[in-house]
Amino acid sequence: MEITDRQQEIILSSLEIITEGGIQALTIKNLAKKIGFSEAAVYRHYENKVQILLAILEYFRKNSERLFDGGSASEGSTIEKLETIFRNHFIKFSEHPSLVSVIFSEEIFKNETKLTEAVTKIMDKNINSLSTILEQGQVKGEIRDDVKARHLAILVMGSLRMFIKGWHMANHKFDLQGEGSSFIRSVTTVIKKS
Repeated sequence: MEITDRQQEIILSSLEIITEGGIQALTIKNLAKKIGFSEAAVYRHYENKVQILLAILEYFRKNSERLFDGGSASEGSTIEKLETIFRNHFIKFSEHPSLVSVIFSEEIFKNETKLTEAVTKIMDKNINSLSTILEQGQVKGEIRDDVKARHLAILVMGSLRMFIKGWHMANHKFDLQGEGSSFIRSVTTVIKKS
């Protein structure tokens, strides 16, 4: 389902609020004030805060899926494809740091089944996409094949998650794109076939 321009505005304004004050600052009242219209107008697009967070997660899912699909379809070696995918993720997180607050806040969502399910779906999709790319790299002899592709995918995603979360916890004090490129080269050195 495509989102309207107004829904897109609500999503992006919500991300700004989260960047400025954390996920707790995202309320319908604060959102309406930031956008400049009534709370009732927000409710016409989203029933509650959970629906807005679900929309943010869906926004990220679609972007991430595009990045994985684009990277896997690109020319080059498996390592080059992985570097492209993760470089593009670093760019997206640099442009919207509050996405980290939402995507990596599953502990906040633990009592909200719909949010937990949405994050799980994103994680599973990303692991599956990465596993497929790594399997293709194993067939080509570019990626080590003494470890299952799915296990390598989990190792890669877990290390990248820690790296991005560290950037976020450090209040974005280092260059995610620059340091991220160096970090992904280290990760790919570990998984490529010698």
